[in-house]
Amino acid sequence: MSASDFRQIAAGAESGKAERLFRAAVSAFCSLTRPSRREIAQLEDLTLPLFDNVSVESRRYVAAALSECEYAPAALVRRLCQERVDIAAPLLIRSRALSDVDLIALIGRHGLPHARAIARRKDLNQTIADLIKVLERPTLVRSQQPEATASAASENAEVVAGEASRQEASDAAAETVRRRLRSMMRAGSFVEPQTYVKLRETALTGNAAFFQTALADALEVDFSTARTLTVSHNYTPLLAALRALDLSEDKAFLITAAIYPTEFPHPQAIRIFLDRYRLLHRDAALDRLRGWKADTVSKIVRKPGRVAANADLRKPNNADITAAPKARRV
Repeated sequence: MSASDFRQIAAGAESGKAERLFRAAVSAFCSLTRPSRREIAQLEDLTLPLFDNVSVESRRYVAAALSECEYAPAALVRRLCQERVDIAAPLLIRSRALSDVDLIALIGRHGLPHARAIARRKDLNQTIADLIKVLERPTLVRSQQPEATASAASENAEVVAGEASRQEASDAAAETVRRRLRSMMRAGSFVEPQTYVKLRETALTGNAAFFQTALADALEVDFSTARTLTVSHNYTPLLAALRALDLSEDKAFLITAAIYPTEFPHPQAIRIFLDRYRLLHRDAALDRLRGWKADTVSKIVRKPGRVAANADLRKPNNADITAAPKARRV
């Protein structure tokens, strides 16, 4: 379909124009062998504003078409995957535009219906497959023979009661995992003032483990992940973490200087830090944070008994406390 065809659609009667344009744009895009980034961006710019004005049938049609498209626009795919599963299923099962982090976020947000569709993907990440198994709720079907004796009926009742109790525990565990998953995959929320105060005060204590625990709580990751961000040979990982929390330059510098005091021996080093912080796009920092959270989710799936993201090392030993560089009081 040519550009003139799109202009003809746009100039047509108002009734059904959005539907026709939405379908035609996606159909034309899918016919491209290897679309450029510009063409992908153009499709998103054209279709996303129309999304709320098109019917369920058009959304279902577009989802099916894009599921077979190797270079499908990620933003449009993610928007379609937020729809109910009968629309999103082709993308959940086949689309290459969905990363593992996207899949985990969708499971956390939509639960078992989306999870079951995702389970049908080829070469599914084993961590995600394990998560779906945790969320599964097997249906218990029991039938009693009419000739059963009173004693047998009593025994069956006890068995059913025990299985029901175990099922309730399983349901509760699945809901707990789902709740943790939703919490961990949140990224981009405004950092509360008390969160910054806690980060600042723990950084200024000189006790690395205290700050690492506060950072794990702020980022909603486990303690070991937070620790790796503060024991690197430079402050680059911590820089990304603070940028993901959307701290201002002065707040981020104060915390970084407290954790890495030897990195700032002269004003030029401070200027370099500020330049790096300003140039680090927050979306890039949030992408890294999602990766850290996905690692934490992986650990929870393997060990669902954890009660908190950083509970595994809530009581740091002396080695942990002395391993990280001491901060200098200011």
